[in-house]
Amino acid sequence: MSKKRSIWKFSILAILVALGLVLTFASFNVAGTVYHYNGFVNSIPLGLDLSGGTAVTYDASLSNVSVTDDLDSAVLSTISGLNSMLYNYGLSDAIIEKQGSDKIRIEISNQENDFTDLFELIGEPVSLYLSSNQNFDIANPTGDYLSSKDISNVYVSTSSDGSSYGVAVEFKSSAKEKFTKLSNQASNSSTIYAYVGEESAISLSSDNFIDDTTTAFISGGSITTSSSSAEYFIRITSGSYSADLSLSQISVVSASLGKDTLMLSAIALGVVAFLVMLLLLIRYRELGLLACFTLVIFTVLFAFFLMAVPFVKMSLPGLAGVLIAFALATIGNVIIFERIRSEYASGRKIPLSTKNGFKKSLWPILDIHIVTVISSILLYILGTVAIKEFGMILLIGSIISAFCSLVVTRLLVKWYLPLNSTNAKRMNLIRSKALSNELSGETFLDEGGEK
Repeated sequence: MSKKRSIWKFSILAILVALGLVLTFASFNVAGTVYHYNGFVNSIPLGLDLSGGTAVTYDASLSNVSVTDDLDSAVLSTISGLNSMLYNYGLSDAIIEKQGSDKIRIEISNQENDFTDLFELIGEPVSLYLSSNQNFDIANPTGDYLSSKDISNVYVSTSSDGSSYGVAVEFKSSAKEKFTKLSNQASNSSTIYAYVGEESAISLSSDNFIDDTTTAFISGGSITTSSSSAEYFIRITSGSYSADLSLSQISVVSASLGKDTLMLSAIALGVVAFLVMLLLLIRYRELGLLACFTLVIFTVLFAFFLMAVPFVKMSLPGLAGVLIAFALATIGNVIIFERIRSEYASGRKIPLSTKNGFKKSLWPILDIHIVTVISSILLYILGTVAIKEFGMILLIGSIISAFCSLVVTRLLVKWYLPLNSTNAKRMNLIRSKALSNELSGETFLDEGGEK
C-alpha cells in the first residue's frame, strides 16, 4: 500500500469518525422538518436510578381465589396479570420480576408522576362476589355465585346512559353458565348483590348485566366517581390474582436526582476516557494515536447498539458495565502494542514486529472476551433487574471491544505502516543499546528470509 493511499484512507476515516461523534452526542432540529435528532447517547433508555421513578416490593402469598397450591406458579401468574394491568394503565415500560420465592418487585422509570398511590392500591386487593343471596357469606360461599376467581378483565366504565361511573368486570368463558343464570334472575326482577371486599352489598339490576357478553357493570356504594372507580378497578384486579400482594417497601427517585446522577456519571466517564487516551499517547505515541481512534470508534458503535438493542436500559450498574467494556477495549490494544514492543525489542523489524504482535495477542484477547461474554450471559439469565442491565450492557460492550481490538486496530496499523515502518521512536519502540549495536553491524533477516 502506498503512502498516498494510506493518507486518503486515514482522511476518510477521520471524517467518518467525526460524523460518528456528531451522531452519537449531538442533539439538533433537522432543518426543514419537525424532526428532532437526539443522538445515540440521548436515545438510550434510562433506568430508575438515572431517570427517576418508583420501585416497589410486595410480599406474595396464596390468595383465596388461587387456582393452584404452588406459590411459585401463583407468583408467575400474578406477574403476568400485573403486566397487563400496568400496560392498560399506560405504564408499558414497567419492569416486573420475581424476587426469591415470595416477593415481586416493580420498577417504573423515566416518569415525572408519583405512582405511590397506585402501588399502595395494588397492595390492598379486594375480593368480588356476585350472588342473588342478600345474606351471602363470603367466608363460606354457597349456591350460584361468581367470584374473583372467574374474572378475566376489569376496567373503568360508565353506565349505559353515561350518568354514573363504575367498574366493568368481564368474566371468563368458563363462568358463562353461572353469569347467564344471574343475569336471567336480574331480568326477572330479582336483585343481584355485589360484595366488594368490606364494602356493603351493592344492588345490581338487569341494567348492570351487559347484553350478549359476560360483563357486569358495578356501581354504587363507594364506587360512584371516576377516581373511586379507578381505585376499585385496581383493587378488584389485584384481588383476582392467584397471589395476594402486601406492600413491603417503596422508594421514589426524583427525576432531578436521576439527572444529577447521570450528569456526574457522564463527567466521570469522560474524565476516565481522557486520562486513558492520554496515557496511551504517552506510552505508545503514534500507535497510541491509533488506539485512540479505535476507542472513539468503539464508543460510537457501543452507543449505537445500546440505543438499538431492545431491552437495554442504562442504570448505575449499567454504567459500570460501560466502564468495564471500555477497559476491555483499552486492554486489547495494550496487549497488542506490548507484544509489538516485545517483538521489536528482541531484534525484529517494525513490519514483522507488528505481524507477530497481532498473532501472539490473538488468544489472550479472545480468552478475556470469551470469559466476559459467558459471565455476562450468566448474569443476565440469573440476576435481578439491576444485574440483568449490567450483564446485557457488558455483553454488548465485550463483543464490540473484541471486534475493535482484533479488526479495527489491525486495520489501522496496516494503514499506518506505509507511513512509517522504520522510525521506531515515533512508535516508542525500544531496543537495548547492546542489541541495537549488534544489529547495526550485521545484516538482519526476518522470518521470511528478507533483509
